[in-house]
Parts: sequence; structure tokens; C-alpha cells
Amino acid sequence: MTLSDTPSSAPAPGAASGIVVRPLQAQDREDWGRLWAAYLEFYETSVPLTVADTTFARLLGDEAQDFRALVAELDGRPVGIAHCLMHRHCWRIENVCYLQDLYADASCRGRGVGRALIEAVYAEADAAGAPQVYWLTQEFNTPARQLYDRIGRVTPFIKYQRS
Repeated sequence: MTLSDTPSSAPAPGAASGIVVRPLQAQDREDWGRLWAAYLEFYETSVPLTVADTTFARLLGDEAQDFRALVAELDGRPVGIAHCLMHRHCWRIENVCYLQDLYADASCRGRGVGRALIEAVYAEADAAGAPQVYWLTQEFNTPARQLYDRIGRVTPFIKYQRS
């Protein structure tokens, strides 16, 4: 788990590298589907089409418990996605932000897409009054962890889930 209480001071996520980060829109369904499928494949998993359809609908939702979704574009082409949600926390008065999914297309890794998306999530969290942002990754995700080690900090928590 990585945690950050310090927002980035960059003027616009990805601005210097030509990356544009914007909210997910209904017309992004095909590109989002391509990126989502690649993300799931990277983690060696899959979900039924009904789950993907429901997830996309939730990402576009406007209720408090719904996700916030961002798309990173490079040269006008969607190349990355980030999904986050704000939630209450028993150890804080203000909400916290959970960055649940982050993916950059393999063709553009190392070009700042992941960093731009994370900085945009930091900005979303700040705007929502959620100063803490946290996320999880697989231990084997070495390239992403190199970025995470620069912009966040590893915590001593170990994740468990119901078996």
C-alpha cells in the first residue's frame, strides 16, 4: 500500500510531456474497454462483460459513492486510465481517496502517463477535501513501483481478504 498526504505542486498533470488528463466520458467506452481489458490482463485476471458494463456505468455516475474516473491522452489518443473513490475513514475526520485502478498502455510506459494520472488523482482528492491518497499494487509490478517509490511511501500494512 502506498500513501501520500502531500499533493503535487505541478501546475497541470502531464502538461510538460504533452499528456492531457481529463474526466472519463460516455464516448470513451471503446477506448476505456481496450485499456481496462489490458489492465486486467496485466494482473492475469478477467471479469464478465456484465461487470465491465456495470463498472463503466458506475465510473460515469454522479452519486457520492461512485467512482471518479480519469483518462490520459497522448497525441489525442487515450493511453491511460485511473479510477478512484473518496470514502470515510475511522482514523480521520475528512474523507480519504483510494486509487483503485491505474493503467498506462504498454506502448507509452516511461513517458509520464502514470505520474500524470496520479497527480490528477491528487488534484481530485484535494478538491474533494481528502488529503490522503492511498493505493495497492502487486509485488511483481516493479516498473510501477519505481514510480510509486518516488511519489509516495510504502506502508507496513499487509493486505488480507476473505478466503
